[in-house]
Amino acid sequence: MVASSSQLLPLLRQWARELGFSQIGIAGVDLSSAEPGLMQWLAEGFHGDMHYMEAHGARRARPAELVPGTVSVITARMDYLPRNTPEDWQALEFARLQRPGEAIVSVYARGRDYHKVLRSRLQKLSERIAEALGPFGHRVFTDSAPVLEAELASRSGQGWRGKHTLVLSREAGSMFFLGEIYVDVALEPTEAVSAHCGSCTACMDVCPTGAIVAPYRVDARRCISYLTIEHHGAIDPQLRPLMGNRIYGCDDCQLACPWNKFAQVSSLPDFDARAGLVGAQLVELFAWDEATFLRATEGSPIRRIGHERWLRNIAVALGNALRSADPLQAEGLRVALSSRLGHHSETVREHVQWALAQRPD
Repeated sequence: MVASSSQLLPLLRQWARELGFSQIGIAGVDLSSAEPGLMQWLAEGFHGDMHYMEAHGARRARPAELVPGTVSVITARMDYLPRNTPEDWQALEFARLQRPGEAIVSVYARGRDYHKVLRSRLQKLSERIAEALGPFGHRVFTDSAPVLEAELASRSGQGWRGKHTLVLSREAGSMFFLGEIYVDVALEPTEAVSAHCGSCTACMDVCPTGAIVAPYRVDARRCISYLTIEHHGAIDPQLRPLMGNRIYGCDDCQLACPWNKFAQVSSLPDFDARAGLVGAQLVELFAWDEATFLRATEGSPIRRIGHERWLRNIAVALGNALRSADPLQAEGLRVALSSRLGHHSETVREHVQWALAQRPD
């Protein structure tokens, strides 16, 4: 048993490293200063179809309402770059975007579902805390439930909020996941760090759809990550040409960020890229039937969008590829798209028809 919370923090950091986490922080639960910005973001409709955000409203900024009895929040960072990531990974990822026929999946989604990895390891960390402190009330989160993850992370010293709204670290860039443990034990908060974006606007300048409408403000309705993952139904035809060959998520704002030259590779094999997800051709992935999709995405975050949205996203990318393809390539893309004209989903059919119309000759 440890005698005080000050004695717990060094142990927490040691246990966290053993479990694959990169950094531990502690935040208080008074997030009232974040509420006005959250409510304004919701009022402007920037959350799009993510109605759960509006449903929870200010509760996201009130940890003690979400989990009664919470007095402190333990925050954890886990780096996710695959273990074999080369030093020039940002340039290599940008190069992939210049190959229209290649399917681009966000780096974080190429391995195992991070929800499962972080949740199980946060639970193991909680068990170690219980061994040290005795039984205590707690609940673990990772990109789940109404939690202001970035706010808690920045307050606990994990980094600062970048202009793209992601948390940035001088030692690790932004290529990491965040997780939290809400606890009913009073712990001394760790110190926040100062911001270091300065006058840089690289993330804003590179965003394909202009989703970063102002520093620290993102309109999710224009964000490719939102459009390919969270959004149901038809994608705005005006945004489709801007999506390029991105079929699940978008990393552009992170690829352009100078701080990501310090991004760290994961110590875990879980985030190594699955075979078939890096360098795959759009035509190949578009041919997957639902059974193949489910088998290939088992244990992956990609599975959550389902086969219909998978086909919708790839149809948009194929339409974008069709515009610059040579005659032989164009014929292959048309054949692939035409194979889905009879799909049972009206959404898929509409996106296929749009894609075919991108090169009417």
